[in-house]
Amino acid sequence: MTDELAGKVAVVTGGANGIGKATVERFVEEGARVVIADLDAEGGHALAARCGDVAAFVPTDVADADQVQSLVDFTVERFGGLHVLFNNAGVASAMTRFLHDDLSDFDRVMRVNVLGVMLGSQRAARHMKEHGGGSIVNCASIAGINAGVGLATYRASKAAVIHLSRTMAVDLAQYGVRVNCIAPGQIQTGMTSYDMDAVVRFMQPLPRQGRAEDVADAVVYLAGDRSAQITGIVVPIDGGTTAGPPPAQTKLMLAASASAQRKD
Repeated sequence: MTDELAGKVAVVTGGANGIGKATVERFVEEGARVVIADLDAEGGHALAARCGDVAAFVPTDVADADQVQSLVDFTVERFGGLHVLFNNAGVASAMTRFLHDDLSDFDRVMRVNVLGVMLGSQRAARHMKEHGGGSIVNCASIAGINAGVGLATYRASKAAVIHLSRTMAVDLAQYGVRVNCIAPGQIQTGMTSYDMDAVVRFMQPLPRQGRAEDVADAVVYLAGDRSAQITGIVVPIDGGTTAGPPPAQTKLMLAASASAQRKD
């Protein structure tokens, strides 16, 4: 490792599992001290124990303003500052098709995925503004970039995170606070409930299966000083999915189109 984050203090929300856990581990490897925020107390405490004295766990509901402020206060008191925030906490919505969706999970998804990002960013940025700036990285999804069937509430929440990130980047730039957004796709985590192999085969140009560690590497870059001139961007980490379908899928679509034209 290169100690890319040496001397920095970071908060990772949703840090006990999946992408958050991989990012906590990479942050620690790169020299950062990290506070893990999550509702999974067992997973959070276990991860903090494995990381040692450079990590701590704080049970946090990211949609609760008082808990988020307490998280920031704890981080500053425990480690002496706050330089990086990774807003990773998120929940999925129902896979139901839109006409059959009762929207019963709308409030919960929006509170965690959107309000949680707003609260975390605001409370962290207030500290960063007075202490030389910092880096905020928000976790969206390619579902917030590409439209598709189902997951309407989740897609809407992640699209909101993307636009919110760009808005905050402009608003906070004068204080030296950078805000960027990542958009993972086809990454196996606890939230993934579909056939990943089939999705990669038919939607992703790169045949390689993405890992949580791939996302963590991108977050490390956006958190560190090498990205000092970068703010307001959205980085898909999706094997090229948002760029276009793989060649085999394109050939199938072209063949189907040609067949339809012959029938006409």
